[in-house]
Amino acid sequence: MRDIAVFSGSAHPGLAEEVCGHLGVPLSPVRVNRFANDCLEVQLQANCRERDVFLIQPLVTPVQEHLVELLLMCDAARGASASRITVVMPHYSYARSDKKDAPRISIGGRLVADLLVASGASRVLALTLHSPQVHGFFSVPVDHLHALRELAEHFRGSDLSNTTVVSPDLGNAKEAAAFARLLGTKVAAGAKQRFADDRVSISSVIGEVEGRDIIVLDDEIAKGSTVIELLGRLRELGARSVRVACTHGLFSAGALKRLSEQPDVSEIVCTNTVPVPDDHGTDKLRVLSIAPALAEAIRRIHNGESVSALFDA
Repeated sequence: MRDIAVFSGSAHPGLAEEVCGHLGVPLSPVRVNRFANDCLEVQLQANCRERDVFLIQPLVTPVQEHLVELLLMCDAARGASASRITVVMPHYSYARSDKKDAPRISIGGRLVADLLVASGASRVLALTLHSPQVHGFFSVPVDHLHALRELAEHFRGSDLSNTTVVSPDLGNAKEAAAFARLLGTKVAAGAKQRFADDRVSISSVIGEVEGRDIIVLDDEIAKGSTVIELLGRLRELGARSVRVACTHGLFSAGALKRLSEQPDVSEIVCTNTVPVPDDHGTDKLRVLSIAPALAEAIRRIHNGESVSALFDA
């Protein structure tokens, strides 16, 4: 892979280093300066001319800082005559802003996609976007990965004969059904209504959960309000045990502590698409690495091979 250059922003350098380790290429350095007027300046400190450039940067807290940093990295690579610029975005936080559900609001997911393309991105590699339509917000090719196989491999080590995979809402039911097929289990879904960013109601659970071992599957967990609400319904319905799984473990506002304190939650599983604090303070958390999958996707993009073949049985 001689003509490849991989750079990382400041959002998750540990993941970028792990990806480069699997690729067998060095992680090229990036210098980020802040001027006296609080503006950022980014310099890619490796040759980009006519090279296949990959910029690894999840949009995590502080999201706006990391977004501007990524835009500047794209612009710097374009100005340095990169032959192609692929944005590797393990977590696209603006994907939640995917529709106009109130008057006079912006569709942030589409706007940020336009900004990335305008800054020079010629391709995007993303993982578990919040909703399918976000894929269509980009006017450049998008390779959309998921972490279901990594999560399934983890759970296959336990007895799944009495297990049901439960999606917190119907919007995530398709992904939960695919996950259940990988595990050979039953599937169920909650009927959720959201009233605010941190206030939801789950009126019922559609599917068989009484007396069963539950794996709650969601794409991301931020404040944890939805999962905690679902746990209440599962208790009422007589679930035997509960494990929680997600791709993006954001765990903001003390969510990880609240979830780990739930007596019927035996395990919380996420991937390292976003950095998880070292001081999380719970032995219930398991963090799985998606670096091998990202590295293989990057290798296939660079070599002009099929990325969708990664998910073929």
